[in-house]
Amino acid sequence: MSKTNFEKLRVYQLAEQLADEIWNIVLCWDTFARDTVGRQIVRSADSIGANIAEGTGRYSFQGNGVL
Repeated sequence: MSKTNFEKLRVYQLAEQLADEIWNIVLCWDTFARDTVGRQIVRSADSIGANIAEGTGRYSFQGNGVL
């Protein structure tokens, strides 16, 4: 299976590595820390790659509403 355009971007690959590292760190925290600030940190780290993926679809014909 070939990679999509955003998966080839170095910045996307780094964002995914960062998200994986943060997940590993937060999983080691106690329950209270993990369930409070840990959830927020994980969600924000995961959103970096998601935003890059979403942004690469813009400015295409479909992204501009032109079919």
